[in-house]
Amino acid sequence: MNFLPAPQQLRYLVTLAETQHFGRAASACAVTQSTLSAGLIALERQLDAHILDRTIGKRVAFTPLGLEIIARARTALASLEALAEAAVVARTPMSGPLRLGVIPTIGAFLLPRLMPALRHAFPNLRLYLHEDTTARCLERLTTNRLDLVLLALPCDCGAAVTLKVARDEFVAALPPGSPLASLDRITPRHLATERMLLLEEGHCLRDQALAVCPPTRADAPDAYAATSLHTLVQMVASGLGTTLLPRLAVDAGVTNGADVTLRPLAGRGAWRTLGLAWRPDSPREQDYRALGRALGEVCGAES
Repeated sequence: MNFLPAPQQLRYLVTLAETQHFGRAASACAVTQSTLSAGLIALERQLDAHILDRTIGKRVAFTPLGLEIIARARTALASLEALAEAAVVARTPMSGPLRLGVIPTIGAFLLPRLMPALRHAFPNLRLYLHEDTTARCLERLTTNRLDLVLLALPCDCGAAVTLKVARDEFVAALPPGSPLASLDRITPRHLATERMLLLEEGHCLRDQALAVCPPTRADAPDAYAATSLHTLVQMVASGLGTTLLPRLAVDAGVTNGADVTLRPLAGRGAWRTLGLAWRPDSPREQDYRALGRALGEVCGAES
């Protein structure tokens, strides 16, 4: 009969892979470093396999077989947690902890309205929030470090299940003195020769803005990239160029006090879609869909 690793041993291994440090991994697992090290040594002996590469000094490194075992350990732990979740969900839907990832161009502007509504609708639900870029949130979702991600579509979500919940229209933010300010509505054609200001690489809003308004100027986009929507607004107010803002952020006051002119963006695809993403076959899918309906109501927009 083959040896079956204990869940705690797998947790030690996966946590060490994530933290790349024995002390931090032990702290995250609420054990001593010696206990974690002993558990991993026992795992190697029981599997008769070298998981850690101990030939390169003190740095944490894994053998090729070790990396494969880590991937399989993540899958095994996710299955065990799904088993426990299924029992909890069957007893009390929309309750217990839920690890929600959210991207920066949504979190700061929607969560102040969303959280009170969720507390009222689902008083037994405990949300743990993690804000990061789309790619990093989806990576944490895949590795079972998040249960659900609130993001903007379209984007490449891999194998994740996605649910569209609300439309978030784009608004053109124009610098002082822009001749486009005389128009009631702006189209991508109007912006074709404008210097478009964008967020840095890694933000899905950057890609979505480029899809709506492909650049035609010779300016290097990264020369005018910003780290946040607030910074982007200040760059527009300084006369550096024009940008597209989500209506969600505008309604939340991202341009308050800034010398910019706002005009609705018209035309095909002049919006992004707020959505949820989760792992396939999650036992909490019905909870996530209920959360999506609540999110749609808060946004007050059609998906």
